[in-house]
Amino acid sequence: MIQIMILQKMQKRSQKGREGREGHLGISGNPLYRAGIRTWILRSGIGRWAIFPCLLAAFLRCGVYSFTGATLPPHLKTVAVPLFDNRSPEFGVDQRITDAVIEAVTRDNTLKIADLSNADCILRGTLMRMEDRAGQYDSNEEASTYRITLTVQAVFEDPRKKTLIWQNSFSAFGTYSADRDAAITEAIDKLTTDIINKMVSNW
Repeated sequence: MIQIMILQKMQKRSQKGREGREGHLGISGNPLYRAGIRTWILRSGIGRWAIFPCLLAAFLRCGVYSFTGATLPPHLKTVAVPLFDNRSPEFGVDQRITDAVIEAVTRDNTLKIADLSNADCILRGTLMRMEDRAGQYDSNEEASTYRITLTVQAVFEDPRKKTLIWQNSFSAFGTYSADRDAAITEAIDKLTTDIINKMVSNW
């Protein structure tokens, strides 16, 4: 009889010990609770969204594409700039634009100037029009400044691959009150800057 009572007491102590440990672990210690959390994560899609930033970071580290710096194909090293055509009534401006572009290419140094027969690429241009208009008026409603606008159509091509790289229209203006030639130079400088930027980096 005494042995039975001792066994009953030991069983009660063991049961209380298990209850105490479960209470200390709380709900998070329940295996069924942990299994439910895993199921909720999978069903809610959190796992998939957590993986996405990792995949994106890995893709960017691969370096497949570059979005900075000059974007000229590596086989283009030299360029020819033949005399621009002139469809305007202004004589000599076509030569001035051509000379300015060649000088700008030389300063930029991304491409080297070459003969038409040996160049890796060719820049052709046409002065489409020159517009000379009043810019501002004074109190007597007479023009005090004028604006001259030059519009050029340019074509950049790869003769070796017989492909058109790009074709674009450029417009720029210069202002003057007395020195019209200085305004033409201002417009040519702006045109040249836009053309060079398009050639070497802005495709």
